[in-house]
Amino acid sequence: MILRHAEEVRSAHPGLAAGALHATGVDGTADVGARVAEYTSRALVRLADNPESRFPEVLAWRRTFARLGLRPTQYRCASESLLRRLRKEGSLPRIHPVVDLCNAVSVAYAVPVAALDADRITGPLLEVRPARGDETYTTFDGRTEHPSPGEVTYADSAGRAHARRWTNRQSGHSAVRDGTRRILVVAEAMHEGGPGTVARVLETLAEELGAHWPVTPVTGLLTDEEPEFAFGDSARVP
Repeated sequence: MILRHAEEVRSAHPGLAAGALHATGVDGTADVGARVAEYTSRALVRLADNPESRFPEVLAWRRTFARLGLRPTQYRCASESLLRRLRKEGSLPRIHPVVDLCNAVSVAYAVPVAALDADRITGPLLEVRPARGDETYTTFDGRTEHPSPGEVTYADSAGRAHARRWTNRQSGHSAVRDGTRRILVVAEAMHEGGPGTVARVLETLAEELGAHWPVTPVTGLLTDEEPEFAFGDSARVP
């Protein structure tokens, strides 16, 4: 299967830095509490000096959302939403060890990190592209929505949307759950220095996943020269 950003997205957002990780063999049993606490504590130290709205990483995504016609204070990128919750509540919700790690690393580096169940994606292509409007998106409570035409989404070969408003909200259909064994993780940044941040996010997650599960993650940066990330095979769930 191939992950890529459509040329329309790359040309409209030349500051985009992105990378992906694929791993097989995770489950819901690992104890990641200590590592989650370590990464969230890093974010809390930074939040003590400035609110997330002043972080360069967040400001870059706010500018991106504004260019897309979205109100940045109404639709926040995932990392901003997590940082905002962490600042207000002092901790993040515990969902699944893989998701918990990804969320903690996301706030530590202040960039969106999406964790998807790779077996819930229909290949051969998962493309970050403007929506046509006929894609099907499933909310976390099971409702069906259709992204607006032109809205950036993650669309697979079956026309299923795995995100709304790019980095704003993931799909319940491909959410990591107890039965998940194969994951695709995507990190995206828009700020100056984004490529370095994304590389560190992937390196960190690869180390953490390898320390908690018998997995050997494969990672890759998505660049103009290497715009595609090949992972696994076609999904088994349409």
